[in-house]
Amino acid sequence: MKRIISVLMENAPGALSRIVGVFSQRGYNVDSLCVAPTDDESLSRLTIITHGDDKVIEQITKQVNKLVDVLKVVDLTEGAHIERELMLIKVATRTESVRAEVKRNADIFRGTILDVNANNYTIELTGTTDKLDAFATTMGQCAEIIESSRTGVCGLARGDRALRP
Repeated sequence: MKRIISVLMENAPGALSRIVGVFSQRGYNVDSLCVAPTDDESLSRLTIITHGDDKVIEQITKQVNKLVDVLKVVDLTEGAHIERELMLIKVATRTESVRAEVKRNADIFRGTILDVNANNYTIELTGTTDKLDAFATTMGQCAEIIESSRTGVCGLARGDRALRP
C-alpha cells in the first residue's frame, strides 16, 4: 500500500542522509523524496513516498522519529490530505497533426506548454501521481517522449491537522 510520510526536521547537513539511511538499513524502498526548507529556515519538510503495510509503516515512523534531527513524523495517508507532484515532459512534435494532438491532450489534462520549437514541446503538469502517469501514457501514444522529469509528491493534511514543532 502506498504511504505518504511527512517529516519535519532540522535543516542541517546530513539530516536527510540519516533519515534515508533508516529506510535503506531496513531494506525499505523509497519511491520518491521531496524536501525543502519551511517558512522557518532552520527547519525542512521532507515528504517520502514508500510502500508497506501498517506494521511496516509504524516501524519506519518510530525509527525515523528517534533521530536527533527529526522533530515530528506524520503518515499523511492516515487521514484526508492533499498531494501534488510536478512533471516536465518534452515530446517530439515534428508534424502539424502531432502538434495539434499534443496541445489538445495538454489542454485536457490542464497542462501548460512552456517551450515550443520546430521539433518539440515541453509541457508542465501538476497533479496526483495517477494523473501524471495517465498523461505520460497518453503522450506516449500520440508523440515520442524525448525526456521527462518529476519532482516526487509533496503533501499536506486537510483541515486543522498540521505538521508543526
